[in-house]
Amino acid sequence: MKLHELKPAEGSRKERKRLGRGIGSGQGKTAGKGHKGQNARSGGGVRPGFEGGQTPLFQRLPKRGFTNINRKEFAVVNLNALNGFEDGTEVTPELLIETGLVKKELAGVKILANGNLEKKLTVKAHKFSSAAKEAIEAAGGQTEVI
Repeated sequence: MKLHELKPAEGSRKERKRLGRGIGSGQGKTAGKGHKGQNARSGGGVRPGFEGGQTPLFQRLPKRGFTNINRKEFAVVNLNALNGFEDGTEVTPELLIETGLVKKELAGVKILANGNLEKKLTVKAHKFSSAAKEAIEAAGGQTEVI
């Protein structure tokens, strides 16, 4: 293959429609908008969800629940994920992000008691479930709320 033989993949490049450019283009005169009516006018058409004056679907359906504006989303880490660290390591949110166990800290890091811990670690986090706290201390480690 040479430089002058390079071509884009078949179907990846498409010519745009040139509307209203004469009868021979196939998109002349009304430019694909048909004859008259709301959708043929400039600025015509209806807003999304409008059903011609009939009560729209989103208004016909019952409302349910609410969104708590004070909700805090925590990045969760399970105990079995902490087994990857060496004995005596101080596990902090920064270390968890660095090792890829947590993508973003969000409102903080919470340690949950899923799985079992076999290492003696000092874990620093924003929250602990009570079972996780017991499991870390049972393994000989320490917990510290930041």
